[in-house]
Amino acid sequence: MNPITEDDIANFLLNTPGFFDRHAELLSAVQLTSPHGNRAVSLQERQAEMLREKIRALELRMMDMIRHGNENMVIADRVQRWARNLFLTTSARDLPEVMAEELQTQFQVPQVAVKVWGVGEAFAGEPFTAGVSADVRSLASSLTSPYCGANAGFDVLAWLPAPASVSSLALVALREMGSPEAFGLMVLASPDPQRFHAGMGTEFLDRMAELGSAALSRLR
Repeated sequence: MNPITEDDIANFLLNTPGFFDRHAELLSAVQLTSPHGNRAVSLQERQAEMLREKIRALELRMMDMIRHGNENMVIADRVQRWARNLFLTTSARDLPEVMAEELQTQFQVPQVAVKVWGVGEAFAGEPFTAGVSADVRSLASSLTSPYCGANAGFDVLAWLPAPASVSSLALVALREMGSPEAFGLMVLASPDPQRFHAGMGTEFLDRMAELGSAALSRLR
């Protein structure tokens, strides 16, 4: 006859829910080691400790959710103010500069550049069209989502006033809805290596790309 194993006992208790009803005295007699020391506690005390630990874990998760929710509300408000100021810009020629300035103001981004190409004849030769190489255009069109990460020596750093100080950056392509080809690029740069990192969410950057593309379509 095979000896009874711990698994056999566990299976028996799981499949015999009335066992502790018939032997209630065992609930207080069984002694377990507390995870908070070497003292022995009853099964009931151990269950209570486990429940308190689960409650603490849930409280921490709830606090994280509240914190993230508040942070998202702040970012959403900033995006709204940024978009509103774009709508209030009457001259299409001023839009790239306003877009960059408002990104710096609303989001405290140290360095920002906005470039646009394929513009209408009336805007050819404007500063926001200068310094855009074929490689940069190809890079922008290849971005199906914003790039966030370390400074990898991109050519677009030349658009910034202090490229040597950049440790992390975000590259956000601007394109007409549904078009694979980009017609512009937003560059957000920071000396903080963690400001724009590969693991960060890009939902708000995606929304800003749509809003910025819609505003800059007036230059096409």
